[in-house]
Amino acid sequence: MQNALLLTLLLPSIATPIVYFIGKRKAKAAGLLVALIAVIDIALLFTIVPSVLNSTEHQYVEAYYWIPTLGSSLTLFADGISLSLAIITLILIVAAALFSINYMQERKGLPEYYALLTLLFVGLVGVFLTSNLLLFYFCWELMLVPAYFIIGGWGYKEPYRAAFKFFIFTHAGAVFVLLGIGAIFMVTGDLNMFQAKDALMLVEPDLVKWILLSLTVGFAVKMAVVPVHMWLPDAHSEAPAPMSALLSGVIISAGAYAILRLSLGIVFPAIMGTDFGSLFLHGLAVFGVISAFFGSFIALVENDVKRIIAYSSIAHMGYVLFGLSLFPFQNAITGTVLHLVNHAVSKGLLFLSAGALMKQLEIRDIREMGGLAGQMPVTATSSATSALSIAGIPPFACFFSEFLIFIGAFEIINNDGFYLFPTALMLVATVLSLAYALRYVTHIFLGPQKIAEVKESPMAMKFSMAILTVLVVILGVWPTFFIQLITTASFV
Repeated sequence: MQNALLLTLLLPSIATPIVYFIGKRKAKAAGLLVALIAVIDIALLFTIVPSVLNSTEHQYVEAYYWIPTLGSSLTLFADGISLSLAIITLILIVAAALFSINYMQERKGLPEYYALLTLLFVGLVGVFLTSNLLLFYFCWELMLVPAYFIIGGWGYKEPYRAAFKFFIFTHAGAVFVLLGIGAIFMVTGDLNMFQAKDALMLVEPDLVKWILLSLTVGFAVKMAVVPVHMWLPDAHSEAPAPMSALLSGVIISAGAYAILRLSLGIVFPAIMGTDFGSLFLHGLAVFGVISAFFGSFIALVENDVKRIIAYSSIAHMGYVLFGLSLFPFQNAITGTVLHLVNHAVSKGLLFLSAGALMKQLEIRDIREMGGLAGQMPVTATSSATSALSIAGIPPFACFFSEFLIFIGAFEIINNDGFYLFPTALMLVATVLSLAYALRYVTHIFLGPQKIAEVKESPMAMKFSMAILTVLVVILGVWPTFFIQLITTASFV
């Protein structure tokens, strides 16, 4: 369909004030409208899947007249990687919007909440669907502002403190991103990612190094890699559950996507094969291992139901960063992108099920829970499915993506012995993932019943969790659709 990508971004943009005014009359209708818009966008993106799979370049591009003084057109772009992440983002938005109908119904200011959620929707999807660096940065920052107000306005104990921390860290990271984009434009005179890539091949390597480092540091902040992770536990635990699902499922994944698309895909080829290039990839591997262990160890001792999941997100971004360090090996990159898809669905589901627990129990400490499987069977099934997926247990989603990452690691060991020790450590980290996942499920749903009467979640919340639960299983058993899309993309 012509203009599919433009319509994908225009629909939620135009709908934002409409959602607000509908929410003034009936909040439930606003939530349903957000979900409907996301479903329409999913349908629009599926119309371009054949073009991406079957065209010679495996890309779909729309270009529109924009800023002639900068020689910049508004270029919307999709390949197998960006399309996969945009589709999974929209699925999470559908689940988050439907979940919000019951979860947020007793809160004030719901018209503003749903309008901000719709605006956030534009930034989240836009990051994945453009090859124009200026539009990319606009969408990158557009993720930040609505997220700040949602966390601050509808969070828990100290929401604005957590929101401010989130804002400061991620905006500081955005400054590094802007410096990198500005430097690319300065030395190439181009704001199109792929044309800039060719021009950077002719630029002095010392300058390319600084561009690469500036972009990567900025993206790593959004990705919440140790040691720039400090914003994540507070923001994830204080945000309302639907926002936590999007924070962990999509926003930190956008940081990983940006490292792959810009740092590695556009800038890194100019210094590939140099000593600095190898050192850069080794550095990614080291920080990946550190993040995986740090997040896992804290998740093992944390007792707050949402902070356990938050630290798990740090651990899994460690897996992703390790996978990115294996660039450009096909199995490793395919596994890494697939892990972003699988982690988004699994972690989004885990945060929604945690929100269901907090809504029904009004407690957060897992030591005060227990024996809830019989009273909350849907929530228990959703939690167990997502936790086992995060632990890398077959036949759930994250198993296969982790498996592909390790296949890529074993392939690269033959060429670069450095990766032997980090790969061994990452295998150990998978055991820690299983440990905190089993601890989470056991403390909450098994053992003696500590709370007398607990009702299962309302229908809209159960339906949202059911959608993602089914998807976690499907992705674990049949990941073929996304693998076919991802493997069509080329970076070198």
